[in-house]
Amino acid sequence: QVQLVESGGGSVQAGGSLRLSCAASGYPFYSNFCVGWFRQAPGKEREGVAVIRTSSSATWFADSVKGRFTIYQDNAKSTIYLQMNSLKPEDTAMYYCAAPRKYVSNCAREDGMDYWGKGTLVTISS
Repeated sequence: QVQLVESGGGSVQAGGSLRLSCAASGYPFYSNFCVGWFRQAPGKEREGVAVIRTSSSATWFADSVKGRFTIYQDNAKSTIYLQMNSLKPEDTAMYYCAAPRKYVSNCAREDGMDYWGKGTLVTISS
């Protein structure tokens, strides 16, 4: 049974950094699947932020976070990390990690994801 648990959210000032963790117990890290980070700001739709292919570690980032966020995995800990630097107030959102049950070509689409964590809140003050 796959379970995703996020942690690491909090409140920081603009320009600061946070590292989010997604503990993905039971997920086949050596498959050609993926794990994605999504976020939902108040009054907005959920959007894909960053994705990693678990077999190749290939990554994708939304334009809004490119150059500021990195995503990486620790296979021994079955954990995916989202390192967020140079944070902006517009990064304020609930952050979720998600994963599909099978191979999907576009891991940034939430409709392709089957497993979701409960989220961790990130608040950036100006």
